[in-house]
Amino acid sequence: MAFIQLIEITSSRVSEIEALTAQWRAQTEGQRTAVRAALTQDRDRPGAYIQIVEFGSYENAMANSRLPVTTAFAERLAALCDGPPVFRNLDVISVEEL
Repeated sequence: MAFIQLIEITSSRVSEIEALTAQWRAQTEGQRTAVRAALTQDRDRPGAYIQIVEFGSYENAMANSRLPVTTAFAERLAALCDGPPVFRNLDVISVEEL
């Protein structure tokens, strides 16, 4: 079953977060199990962002989380946020192309 993780953050340092994400992408080439990611900005809450990360399965997501580079990324991400990131772990029930 596909799996999606939402990471809700608030920050005034989004350009640094994007640079950190690019660095993580480069460092995990050939190792990561994430298949797609999007960084979104909340139009109704300035400084609020949601990163959407897709995986083939929950097990793949947990393998990705266990990568030392991912652990370091999460710590550095938290330091760039105005408060602690909130993680939402979602099993995908269905997907429809509309």
